[in-house]
Amino acid sequence: MSTLGLHAGELVVDLDVFQGPFDLLVTLVLREEVDLWEVSVSRIIADYVLRLAESHEFDLEATSQFVVLVAALLEMKSRLLLDLETLGEDEEITVEEAGEELLTALVRYQQHRNAGEWLKARWADNAGRIYRRVPLPACFRRAHAGTERLPASLLAAAMAPLLREPPLPDTSHITDVAITLVAELRRLRSLLAHEGGFTFLSVAPRDRLEKAVTFFALLELHNRGEVSLHQARAFADIRVTAVRPEAVLAG
Repeated sequence: MSTLGLHAGELVVDLDVFQGPFDLLVTLVLREEVDLWEVSVSRIIADYVLRLAESHEFDLEATSQFVVLVAALLEMKSRLLLDLETLGEDEEITVEEAGEELLTALVRYQQHRNAGEWLKARWADNAGRIYRRVPLPACFRRAHAGTERLPASLLAAAMAPLLREPPLPDTSHITDVAITLVAELRRLRSLLAHEGGFTFLSVAPRDRLEKAVTFFALLELHNRGEVSLHQARAFADIRVTAVRPEAVLAG
């Protein structure tokens, strides 16, 4: 006959093949030092239930651990029974595989246990913070309409702001480009026809955006073979020279 007691949160069993903490029994079973067939799981459960009935305190942590270990032992025993009666040689489940599954279950249980302890600590730190309930401020309270009839002019005055035309958006920050790429191409071609060449800074406008349009126009002229571009060094002024008609024909 087996007996089971709870001492300082530990489960102690006394069997014919083992005497000591219940978790140690599970470890010996996994190491195959104790035959699982000789462990009466049903007897351990019955004695544990009787012990709980006699005790005036209920240790949830110890009981949870006991349920996990007993469930693992029952699963291992059921797998061994299936292995002997129904499973073939190709579907044999070894004790090592059953031990690995038990270890996985124990690790998962420990993770949930650690999470519970962390939540318990957070609750202990913040449970004393009780928020004070105050009535709604008067400025946010909805006024009672009462029985007085309001004139229609008040409704019209309330709707008037919704019927007004919205103000025009401010577009002063939007830059208006004074020149276009087509117009800049015409201007540069006219300068090339009269002068034969120039520098970029001498013909570029002062505005940055318009200066970019002039630069794109020069690139377009160079792409069409109408001008040649030369720069002595990096960030130096660009010299623009008209290409002679015979050079264009040769290209």
